[in-house]
Amino acid sequence: MTREIARLAEGGRIVVPARIRKALALDKGDAVWLNLVDGELRIRPARSALKRIQQHLLPFAPGRPPSDELVADRRIEAARDGG
Repeated sequence: MTREIARLAEGGRIVVPARIRKALALDKGDAVWLNLVDGELRIRPARSALKRIQQHLLPFAPGRPPSDELVADRRIEAARDGG
């Protein structure tokens, strides 16, 4: 577990210490999720939420991405048309 102390700045801003930003691969302008859980503020990169959603949906995904099917269909059509 990594622990750091941060202070509230003007306007309620919190500066995330460099060590934490590096561990989370956060850069200026990155979106983060803020969750209040049992009196604790939890911060996580928004992309981690997207990854979690993708993992939950993976069992429902077709065998291959729809884009692969589209490309295969276009190749078949091109071969049929002589191009």
